[in-house]
Amino acid sequence: MSQQGYVAAPPYSQSQPGIGGFSSGFGAPNSPLHYGHYGDPNSSYSAPQPGMSKSTVPFGSSAPVGPPPPGTHQFSQTSFQNGPSTPGQQPHRFQGPPPPGPSYPPYSQQSQPAYPNTASTSPTAQLANQLNSMQINSYGPGTTLSSHMSSGHPASLQSPQLPPPTQQQVALPPGSQVPPPANNVNSLSAQSSLPPMARQDGIPGPVPPNPNLQQLSGQPPGPGYHPQQANYGPQMPGSQLSYPGAFPGGPAQLAGPQQKKLDPDSIPSPIQVIENDKTSRGGQIYATNTRGQVPPLVTTDCVIQDQGHASPRYIRCTTYCFPSSSDMAKQARIPLAAVIQPFTTVPPNETPLYVVNHGETGPIRCNRCKAYMCPFMQFIEGGRRYQCGFCSCINDVPPFFFQHLDHIGRRVDHYERPELSLGSYEYVATLDYCRNNKPPKPPAYIFMIDVSYRNVNSGLVKLICDELKTLLDKLPREEQEESSAIRVGFVTYNKVLHFFNVKSSLAQPQMMVVSDVGEVFVPLLDGFLVNFQESRSVVINLLDQIPEMFADTNESETIFAPVIQAGMEALKAAECAGKLFIFHSSLPTAEAPGKLRNRDDKKLLNTDKEKVFSTLNATYEALARDCVANGCCVNLFLFPNQHVDVASMGLVTMYTGGTLYKYNNFQLDADSPQFLSDLRKDVEKKTGFDAIMRVRTSTGFRATDFFGAIYMNNTTDVEMAAVDCDKAVTVEFKHDDKLNEDTGALIQCAVLYTSVSGHRRLRIHNIGLNCSSQLADVYKTCETDALINFFAKSAFKAILSQPLKTVREILVNQTAHMLACYRKNCASPSAASQLILPDAMKVLPVYMNCLLKSCVLTGRPEIPTDERAYHRQLVMAMGVADTQLLFYPQLLPIHSLDLKSDTVPAAVRCSEDRLAEGGAFLLANGLSMFLWLGVSTPPELIQGLFNVPSFAHISTEATSLPDLDNPLSKKLKSILERIQSQKPYAMKLMIVKQREQPEMFFRQFLVEDKGIYGGASYVDFLCCVHKEICQLLS
Repeated sequence: MSQQGYVAAPPYSQSQPGIGGFSSGFGAPNSPLHYGHYGDPNSSYSAPQPGMSKSTVPFGSSAPVGPPPPGTHQFSQTSFQNGPSTPGQQPHRFQGPPPPGPSYPPYSQQSQPAYPNTASTSPTAQLANQLNSMQINSYGPGTTLSSHMSSGHPASLQSPQLPPPTQQQVALPPGSQVPPPANNVNSLSAQSSLPPMARQDGIPGPVPPNPNLQQLSGQPPGPGYHPQQANYGPQMPGSQLSYPGAFPGGPAQLAGPQQKKLDPDSIPSPIQVIENDKTSRGGQIYATNTRGQVPPLVTTDCVIQDQGHASPRYIRCTTYCFPSSSDMAKQARIPLAAVIQPFTTVPPNETPLYVVNHGETGPIRCNRCKAYMCPFMQFIEGGRRYQCGFCSCINDVPPFFFQHLDHIGRRVDHYERPELSLGSYEYVATLDYCRNNKPPKPPAYIFMIDVSYRNVNSGLVKLICDELKTLLDKLPREEQEESSAIRVGFVTYNKVLHFFNVKSSLAQPQMMVVSDVGEVFVPLLDGFLVNFQESRSVVINLLDQIPEMFADTNESETIFAPVIQAGMEALKAAECAGKLFIFHSSLPTAEAPGKLRNRDDKKLLNTDKEKVFSTLNATYEALARDCVANGCCVNLFLFPNQHVDVASMGLVTMYTGGTLYKYNNFQLDADSPQFLSDLRKDVEKKTGFDAIMRVRTSTGFRATDFFGAIYMNNTTDVEMAAVDCDKAVTVEFKHDDKLNEDTGALIQCAVLYTSVSGHRRLRIHNIGLNCSSQLADVYKTCETDALINFFAKSAFKAILSQPLKTVREILVNQTAHMLACYRKNCASPSAASQLILPDAMKVLPVYMNCLLKSCVLTGRPEIPTDERAYHRQLVMAMGVADTQLLFYPQLLPIHSLDLKSDTVPAAVRCSEDRLAEGGAFLLANGLSMFLWLGVSTPPELIQGLFNVPSFAHISTEATSLPDLDNPLSKKLKSILERIQSQKPYAMKLMIVKQREQPEMFFRQFLVEDKGIYGGASYVDFLCCVHKEICQLLS
């Protein structure tokens, strides 16, 4: 049966005289509405006070880290301008009218208070006021599809039988009020004033009106809204929200005595989306046997079975159905991209990659496009030839590879050959794939320790040396090997470099000093890189001696670029690839190449001269290039207590596929566990060395842009001195012709690399996507988490060459464009005041707002430039699961732990409203972790976790929980370990007590609220996007 949208009947939809109804021409309202500047640090809802200037930053921001906009050259690839182009303005990636003046001008400039009759001005009251007039109607998934929807796999799956696609409607009508649905408030700290709420799915058909709610007073529509007759055609089934007052919802003057406040549950919830997916797809087997199917979300635990397409652990796409033409792609503006994590860790219950060895002949490849043999190749002529799925070239099958075909044209040995039946597998590479056609040597790890005064004095040097004694036993090795083939070397440095000879035949290690840091050379070859097992006693001896050797140093200046140069030269001389582990603490100010000066100038913030994210020292660019050419990856552990110019120092790390770690104001007691955990994890990581990646596509589209911890010498080869299990490369595709709906869009990613044991391998990942000439199919198969990863990386690349304000405007514009195109082309007709969101993208606005509020896209003097550069660098290398958690942290109510079961309590939304004084909450975003305790936390909970009698006794100095022998403590510790084990960085735990100073830092992670450094709340942002959409459609 098809469902009609709920249309309010009189007396609800007519304005009633006496309750401030509309005059015939939408006359002036009783009280002028004031909608604050978007991103105003002052509350959006208070009128500007005399003498206070409004911020002109379109979105402020706070939560650390966030997803970004398109890369620099991307902005200029499309042929549209953003409005009339001014001289010097780059063509934008998005078309549409530019926002006037400062991005979002106030709705009206009167200086009366916005809400004359609101008594309270607390943030909660403001939020409630603002949401005052929203109501929601919710429709369950319908049973009929609109005619333009082809039966594909919708993105929101409630059950294994894939239901039809739905859309979320958020209605903002001028004056009519849609009554709220049945009562089902399921909120954490429910206040009596909350109105009845419907869950987002599952309410059949229209809901009867609620007699308690009277007609709301009319207010004029905001700019960009033309008065319209409500034209509610048959809707696609979906949830619908209404903001009955004037947009963006003024205080509703209710005729009745009660003032009902609406709870923000009315807007799409990321938590709900995550939980729904877990319910419908968690714990199940997901088989990759269908082209273009949408995988479970990254947050859903399931078992993935490779049946011909790469597992979503390796490749996730922004949409699993590409538009068939470039005109269609330009119309929708949905980025077509894949996030590829080629070395991701696969859980023990899933099959590891098979290795295919064709001996001397090497991998079988298409003669024309060089694609590797894969399930997309079609065998013909009785199996003697095959047609390439990528370029359609007909190739001969080599005699050794020949096999007969069965009755359906498939080779008889189809299931016995990984390269014919699986999406991912490896080939053993021949000498043609090796540097200088010689087999590679196993990689080496060089540990380079800054022994300047501060590091020795703080105990850091001794800590590192002590840890290495045990850690070197855990160097990565192939499964079948007894011990690791990786060799190790040691260097210490301050203003000069000290190399150590640790040859196994020596009784004592020998030190050689290189004082000419302008022209670094390696003073010894034999005895510098050794097998740890063979030279164990000499190495342990050295690690004991280093802290004593430099105990009396007073040298505080350091070098940095020559350290990397020395490590690279050592690897080059040994003819092997490898990693440098550099432990460094201060700005390199000693006279040497790569010398840096402090450039943390607050005066340059948000000006054209602000070059926070790029280096001013050309040494580092050249050094990065040389490192990549020699397979030298740089891992940098920074321990700064002031500005160190992360953008310059981290550049080589970024380009070589390394990882940057930063421990501000390192304290031995508080920070050692976090640092040691990071170091252990990094040394033990599965890694590919001296890698080069190529992404091939079937005809009609190609890879145009690459984002990640990578280096690109040309337009096609992605070079990585190393690539580990946590690094992801995001690849954008563009059309160069029409795509064929029958053959789909095929992608093959091939990574050539050297394994930890020194073998040259090719790792192949294949995925097939659908193509369609219906926009609805494209929207239906979008994946918000992958979109945000793409937007974050493209924005973070764009800020190297464009002003922050431009980049932020482009992100908002892009969001509005994608949603406006859906509204115009895919949604059933409805009033202009309705915000209609495609089901697969209904939480895109909340994630986009989190990205805009990330510290990288917020130019605020309170945020150190190093912090912004650091976050930018981390995000550029992240996979989909890591960006998802970073932008929308996990917030768990610890007070509702069920100690009898293994389950973790369901997360709650990241908003202050969800915190309860009597509760304890754990928040984690992959980089930071907080345990927030309300002032009325039950004493038994405090006793169980901290072993102290009351809230007042809890010390916020602690960075870990005490080891206590009780179920509560053990349960929480196991949850902490579980969250930690899934993330690449160790998270230091911060204990935060309600109403104490550190709570401010915690609150910037409550991403649905207004940012503490400016930045809109989720509700405000939704209104802003809706306004943009209306302008685009008008």
